Amino acid sequence: MRTLARTVARTGVLQIDSVNVLARAHFMPLFSRMGPYDPALLHRAAGTRPRRLVEYWAHEAAFMPVDLWPYMAHRMRRARAEAWGGPRQIFAEKPELVGWVLDEVRRCGPVTARGIEGDLPRTDKDNWGWNWSETKQALEFLFFAGEVTVSGRNAQFERLYDVPEHVLPAHILAMPTPTDEEAHVELIRRAAISHGVATERCLRDYFRMGPEGSRRAVATLVEGGELLPVSIEGWRRPAYLHRDARLPRRVNAKALLSPFDPLVWERTRTEQLFGFRYRIEIYVPEHLRVHGYYVLPFLLGENLVARVDLKADRKAGLLVVKGAYAEPDAPRETAAELAGELHSLASWLGLDAVMVEPRGDLAAELAVAVKEAAGV
Repeated sequence: MRTLARTVARTGVLQIDSVNVLARAHFMPLFSRMGPYDPALLHRAAGTRPRRLVEYWAHEAAFMPVDLWPYMAHRMRRARAEAWGGPRQIFAEKPELVGWVLDEVRRCGPVTARGIEGDLPRTDKDNWGWNWSETKQALEFLFFAGEVTVSGRNAQFERLYDVPEHVLPAHILAMPTPTDEEAHVELIRRAAISHGVATERCLRDYFRMGPEGSRRAVATLVEGGELLPVSIEGWRRPAYLHRDARLPRRVNAKALLSPFDPLVWERTRTEQLFGFRYRIEIYVPEHLRVHGYYVLPFLLGENLVARVDLKADRKAGLLVVKGAYAEPDAPRETAAELAGELHSLASWLGLDAVMVEPRGDLAAELAVAVKEAAGV
């Protein structure tokens, strides 16, 4: 658990996504950094006392350390203007529904949207006439506003909503509420720790901040000596190095990265730093996909050297490599190193073997390396 806490402190947040073709998005960044860990650790950190993580719109929907909760109050206060379309509209048009839903959460929580839907009044056609989607939108408005939070998830991955005082540690709720400026400085500070080196635009994107607050926060941290102005080779924009960032002589990293991993989620940064153009193609029609449905970059040393389209076939007990592609400057050992990571990932997912399909310029070599790594 201490290792998990250190890892989350470094990544800052864990983005949540429901796609489960391989493993849900929030589990993968921990595997990439910790190796085969027990997923129950994350469930404990985000669902039991003492609670270490809580869900909020930190990047997108994400787990974040509980001590970030007060620093999100500035975002919560702007829910009427900034919550995404449906929830914002439901509050504007049916505030009485939102109030009723909040009372239901207080009464029934932890509860799913469907659980509240079952209690909606339906006998009077002249009444509000709400349907399930409106209930869910009301919950999402309250979630954005910080008036409800998430106690956990059920087996169907539905949020279990509850009020913050039932979920968050009392000392977190008792913390003074930071001003907007204090919150912006803390968020940029944490983004800088997670990045090491970054432009202001990179730092701003990490917690989805606006440019005005971000620029002022960067200036404050520069003035205080926490951020050091630097230049990044090949970049035109000014950059900033966190004063505690390590500068290793050599990087020996080796990891498969989820499409939602913080290292690669800002695609422009990924392309500029690694020369690796990366797009997630989940929403692209199959015949138009270039690399596949759920493609993971492979980090070897300090370079992204390959990408693999992966699927966990749980019924067959196989980790299926639907496609494998090498970057132009991939080193000779790429297939062998990747094969080892694939076997490790398969074992962690409880799968028996790795199967490589023939799509992609690395597929044939990887298939041989996978067999060799398995001792076949």
